[in-house]
Amino acid sequence: MFGGRRLTRRRFSIGLGAGLSTLIAGPVFGETIDIKVAAQARGLVEDARTLSVLLPEGSRANLEPVAAVFTERTGVKVELQEVHVDQINAELMLNSVLGEAKYDVALPATFGVADLVAAGAIHALDDYAARYEPTGFRDPMLYQEGDRFDGQTYGFQTDGDAYVMFYHREMLHDPNEQARYADRFGYPLAMPETWAELDRQIRFFHAPEAGRYGGLLFRTPGYLAWEWWIRFHAKGYWPLSPDMTPQIAEDPGVAALEELITITDSLVPDTSNLGLFENWARYAKGDVYCNIGWGGTQKYLNSPRSPMRGRMIYGPTPGGKVGGELLATPYFNWGWSFVVSATSAQKELAYLFALFAVTPEMSTLAVRQADGFFDPYRKEHYSDPGVEDAYSKSFLKVHRASLDGAIPDFYLKGQSEYFQALGRGLDRALQGEVAPKIALSRVAQQWQLITSRAGRERQIQRWARLRRKYPPNARRLLRDIT
Repeated sequence: MFGGRRLTRRRFSIGLGAGLSTLIAGPVFGETIDIKVAAQARGLVEDARTLSVLLPEGSRANLEPVAAVFTERTGVKVELQEVHVDQINAELMLNSVLGEAKYDVALPATFGVADLVAAGAIHALDDYAARYEPTGFRDPMLYQEGDRFDGQTYGFQTDGDAYVMFYHREMLHDPNEQARYADRFGYPLAMPETWAELDRQIRFFHAPEAGRYGGLLFRTPGYLAWEWWIRFHAKGYWPLSPDMTPQIAEDPGVAALEELITITDSLVPDTSNLGLFENWARYAKGDVYCNIGWGGTQKYLNSPRSPMRGRMIYGPTPGGKVGGELLATPYFNWGWSFVVSATSAQKELAYLFALFAVTPEMSTLAVRQADGFFDPYRKEHYSDPGVEDAYSKSFLKVHRASLDGAIPDFYLKGQSEYFQALGRGLDRALQGEVAPKIALSRVAQQWQLITSRAGRERQIQRWARLRRKYPPNARRLLRDIT
């Protein structure tokens, strides 16, 4: 009994339409959990209610059908408010500082959850989870590292943003290019395993005079750090020692930056001016060998309107050779997480909406929306026909493997400060304003100050925990310099 009314599966199924009846069947609880959660939410509501949800631009298509079902089953109206993808964390932080109850639920970038916790902007979910989440509910979620901070749960990962490589099938499989490549380098042209091989291929295919370009990797300051982060890890070293001493300005870090700078000459000339969506549109023209991106990139490029649909091969981000072994370093570097705003006056209801949205049924409904950029993150998503149509089976295979083996992002207090300092330093070196060694040395000094402000002993504990969350093979091959 909820709110004095007996709620049945039939009552809450009325009006859902044939589309929802075809959703996947997961575990036993997966067949009914969305209906149970809606019933629990309805039990909290005695009069008309409205939930305000802050979401990143581009994800409305994912959330609208979920919100519609929630409203239908509970009577709770859901208002979706979009902000730019690069501003959502700042907006949520500002809302907390001002003490405004503008939002009940938000979907910040996962890499910023630690900073939102430190600022008191989001509410811990452990008590609600103990009350409402079925046993094993989170087990099918392939990546959960960003959901917790300092031993407490704050979010639900709702977007599987592992970096993935895109290759132009016709260029890679062209017999003439394969023969020319083998003749020049002495081995076959194939999907690269290491950054050295990728850089070689980018230079090989780059021919602006023929209207062909080697690559379209991000070169804007906000995104630049991600590529360098993978290149550095692929050298086989931890970015910080166990006592939080930065190791990024040592020879491996400098080499990674020099390689990044050198290959920039073989990228599309206006790469440094292209943001997220502009990057997608540029690659869709079909004259660039490779690109780097996420599932959202694939949804755009795989759409019926895209000239690149069906013309790509996918692979993990390159790794590096350490002691003769391949060190693979797929990287989870973005994602969106459902969180409950600390200023919300209806936190329990907000939590139940978030729980409802990440159930197997509702999350599958969200992920399969071709016009929204939420990507698979639960095991059930990968066998859904609608999800397969949005992404293609070949992409999903690579995406899941990358998600399964991803190194975590830098989930420490002050993450945004660390990475903003890194991005600025890398960009200054890229622009030729300062030598790579000097740029990284200055970043390392800034990192020391950030660590001191955050509390060194506490940061050491957090970093030790995060190191333990790296994939086993990466932990085995990565080493410290100092």
